Amino acid sequence: MSETPFDDDTLHEECGVFGIFDHPDAATLTVLGLHALQHRGQEATGIATYDGDDFHVHRASEMVGKAYGDPAVMEQLKGRIAIGHNRYSTTGETSTRNIQPLYADLAFGGFAIAHNGNLTNAHTLRTELVEQGALFQCTSDTEVIVHLMARSPQKHPVDKLIEALKQIEGAYSLIGLAGDRVIGVRDPHGIRPLVLGRLRAEQGKDSHVLASESCALDLIGAEFVRDIEPGELVVLDDDGVHSKRPFDAAPSKFCIFEYIYFARPDSQMDGKSVYEIRKNIGAELSREAPCEGADLVVPVPDSGVPAAIGYAQACGISFDLGIIRSHYIGRTFIQPTDAVRHLGVKMKHNANKALIEGKKVVLVDDSIVRGTTSKKIVEMIRQAGAAEVHMRISSPPSTHSCFYGIDTPSTEELLAHQKSVEEICDFIGADSLAYISLDGLYRAVGEAKRNNDLPQYCDACFTGDYAVALTDHDNHKAHEKVTDLRERQKR
Repeated sequence: MSETPFDDDTLHEECGVFGIFDHPDAATLTVLGLHALQHRGQEATGIATYDGDDFHVHRASEMVGKAYGDPAVMEQLKGRIAIGHNRYSTTGETSTRNIQPLYADLAFGGFAIAHNGNLTNAHTLRTELVEQGALFQCTSDTEVIVHLMARSPQKHPVDKLIEALKQIEGAYSLIGLAGDRVIGVRDPHGIRPLVLGRLRAEQGKDSHVLASESCALDLIGAEFVRDIEPGELVVLDDDGVHSKRPFDAAPSKFCIFEYIYFARPDSQMDGKSVYEIRKNIGAELSREAPCEGADLVVPVPDSGVPAAIGYAQACGISFDLGIIRSHYIGRTFIQPTDAVRHLGVKMKHNANKALIEGKKVVLVDDSIVRGTTSKKIVEMIRQAGAAEVHMRISSPPSTHSCFYGIDTPSTEELLAHQKSVEEICDFIGADSLAYISLDGLYRAVGEAKRNNDLPQYCDACFTGDYAVALTDHDNHKAHEKVTDLRERQKR
């Protein structure tokens, strides 16, 4: 059994987190929230609840719908406080012991934690902790936080968490459950997203919610309050919402790829509509790389749809669904052997031949990773009878790996790291290929252009400008870029 075994030519989602304080249906609402965040992780899911006396945890290597479909599972998740997690592994092997939320009994009582992101000094810290006698139960970097909390001399769980987080580097949006409170934290650079919502009560107190994206709030009928700010820690308890700023200020470095691909298009991030930004990207791409005489603009579904709409509207070319996607792949009994691997694209996509035949087609997609999928899609469109196939990509070339919570191939495996745009065009078999420029991408998200001295977003996958230290990665060029960027920030 394998989760979409042919889908190895893409940037994979990170993880999704959700938490709710003081609601009689806390576990059920958490399931719904995780369902809305399923796009951020499909390997595994877990929920931890607290009923005032005991913690209850359920974790499974399943999609959300199947993991919580048994009424007996939901009955055991008692309590008015809950946190949940959807996982796509970025560190630690895929196994049950790595499924979050992680749970531990600490000096103050039980503690559960769910984490989206990646700690870039986790290996170094883990080695030090093991040498000091710590016993690790899993290989996830998140467990490092638990051990640092356990060793903290602080008494209050919030203070223990703060002390632990001050020792780590990297990207994190995390939610912790410490008995009668829920804690939400975003790293000082705000690389990964986290939002606050309020669920109005007909009687009694309102419930407060934390989630990776606002789409999770929409599904449960909660109103969006605001984004948790970079470096902010919030505590949800019986007295409401409390905000702390325990970390040194740092430049905001929100992941710009959230706008391109990872977030759901109906989410709001940093006060901006993801859907509108994707349309803006398509419009910018149309201005930068028009295709004269094209008959129709076709998105590579589903992630290419908003950008393709923006492209078509900006240049006045017809937008059509020239590729139809199957939404029923999921887990499959078919093993991805060499004999059937070439059928993988057709399992997910099929060309709309009646629409494409004889046409000059502009294909719009969000990225090219290894290039094998793009090559097969171009070939599929040609076999459907297209006169010409022109590829337009709504991100700059992906030239570097991400170490902040996105599962990307190694830098050497990225096609744009190896080849020029012209060479990539030849490799995928298109008549022309164009990516949006870096400044064009920044214009689409509302900036005049990229500030090369102090970039407004984390765009390391396109530039190699790693804003956060890469302590555990043997990448000397990246280290040099980090040092150089920090010196510019000081100045």
